[in-house]
Amino acid sequence: MTSPLRVIVTGVIAQYPLGGVTWDYLQYVLGFALLGHDVYYIEDNDQWPYNPTEDDRIKTCDFNVKNLAQIMRRFGLEDRWAYRFAWKSRWYGMPAAKREEVIRSADLLVNVSATHERMEDFRKVERRAYIDSDPVFTQVKLARGEKYVRDLIDQHDVVFSFGECLPGAAPDTGDCWIPTRQPIVIAQWETDVPPRSAFTTVLTWVAFKPIEYEGISYGHKDVELNRFIDLPDRVKPIPLEIAANAGRGWELPRDKLLGHGWKLVDPRAVCPDLDGYRNYIQTSRAEWSVAKNGYVQGQSGWFSCRSACYLAAGRPVVLQETGFSRVLPVGEGILSFTTPEEAAEAIGEIESDYPRHARAARAIAGAYFDSNRVLTDLIERAMNHHE
Repeated sequence: MTSPLRVIVTGVIAQYPLGGVTWDYLQYVLGFALLGHDVYYIEDNDQWPYNPTEDDRIKTCDFNVKNLAQIMRRFGLEDRWAYRFAWKSRWYGMPAAKREEVIRSADLLVNVSATHERMEDFRKVERRAYIDSDPVFTQVKLARGEKYVRDLIDQHDVVFSFGECLPGAAPDTGDCWIPTRQPIVIAQWETDVPPRSAFTTVLTWVAFKPIEYEGISYGHKDVELNRFIDLPDRVKPIPLEIAANAGRGWELPRDKLLGHGWKLVDPRAVCPDLDGYRNYIQTSRAEWSVAKNGYVQGQSGWFSCRSACYLAAGRPVVLQETGFSRVLPVGEGILSFTTPEEAAEAIGEIESDYPRHARAARAIAGAYFDSNRVLTDLIERAMNHHE
């Protein structure tokens, strides 16, 4: 292991206080702490926070700050976080002097998903790493000449991507994308709870408008799930369950999905927070999910953060192929598919020997997603990579 470093992690735990979002960023913070690094969480962007208990007319960030403070206290990080509320640029968490001292003396900034946009504040940090968690879409934006994205990425010393096989079929941007993947704190996901019968997933129907480039539209899960709309009939009586939200400005086709045999549950009810999300995954039999249409077309090797959590819980994963079979073992624990026929066969294979696939899932999580491995590699490359 390298000598302990002072590391800053960015995220949107306060802005979007939802279970899956929280785990995505929190596992970076917890993982660095487990490795013995001096880690801090700083959240600073100009977007208005979301409060799932109210509508879009919220006037304060009280709910968001309270939620973030409770999470950090729970994991012994109560004096290691800061959050800026966009209105009047008010800060919460660490006192200003401590926050400024941390930034001034930090060895590494890990800007996950470009959640920190005010990079001028971090010019004194020795190394600044960008984590591209949305491969293909990021590269298409760069290829389209979107100046904001280019300027943001160029303010980092090193760029990582969950697209481990870039460029694949995605545009080549000329950047040196270093492969990485979601770190999972394995001990947080282990369980002896017996699973129920449903194959499940958590998804957003449409995250944002499709992006077009050179005549190709890079869309979302709505495009791909419609290709597999009759899958419940193919795998009866195995239940297929989706904890789905429509996405802002979009409508979930509930009647169509229910009519084709899908079971729909409200994510606000079954996985609203840190513990609810983990419990939903741990009590699932396995995951079945499509990927965003852009990931499928780009074949960058993207693999879901959520699916990695299923694996860590010992729950097999049946996931639409995005090129990940080139970097992860497929056949036991993880099964990939490209057609409805292959999807049905993969579900049947899991059911034919569930204990074997469950053991393989847990083993893959430890070998490929354990935060100790992922973050040790990330630090080594971030601190030593020079183009």
